[in-house]
Amino acid sequence: MDPDAFELAILMGLPGAGKSTFYATRLAATHGHVSMDALAGRGDKRRRQRELVARALASGRSVAVDNVDATVAERAELVALAATAGARVVGYWLDAPPRACLGRNRLRDGKARVPPAAIFTAAKRFEPPTVGEGFAALFRVRAVGTGGAPAFELEAIGADGGGAAAQTETRAEKAAKRASKLSGCDG
Repeated sequence: MDPDAFELAILMGLPGAGKSTFYATRLAATHGHVSMDALAGRGDKRRRQRELVARALASGRSVAVDNVDATVAERAELVALAATAGARVVGYWLDAPPRACLGRNRLRDGKARVPPAAIFTAAKRFEPPTVGEGFAALFRVRAVGTGGAPAFELEAIGADGGGAAAQTETRAEKAAKRASKLSGCDG
């Protein structure tokens, strides 16, 4: 299969960083969505996540994994699934400080709201991603919009872990540009 034909997008960051909103605004049109938060029941959610991702990739469909994915080991599991399927791996690190995540978390309702300690625990465990983990492209994403008008800034991360590398358009970004041109909007 052509590796540019489908991809695994790994959305990582603290709870409340904006991963689900980023997915909804930037990837939903082109990628399936797998989030352990959305998996019902108490079983092994990580195993079920692997099964759902493997199934989507085996059928040649792009999929986005929307979880904290705080450690290199957690992300390596996903990268290995993509490699087995021949999919391109794109990482989106939603980089937000714990205090900002706490503020967004307070606006959540029901099960979407996590205990504040969960945010600080994730922050202590979080290992910033690097392209060396197997990403074809890796972006640091910062939420710059408001709740009513979400917007994001993306910065490509190079092999050195910082700075802007050559900006690689994702499949979702290419589709959004095509849709914009078709609708007559160039913005």
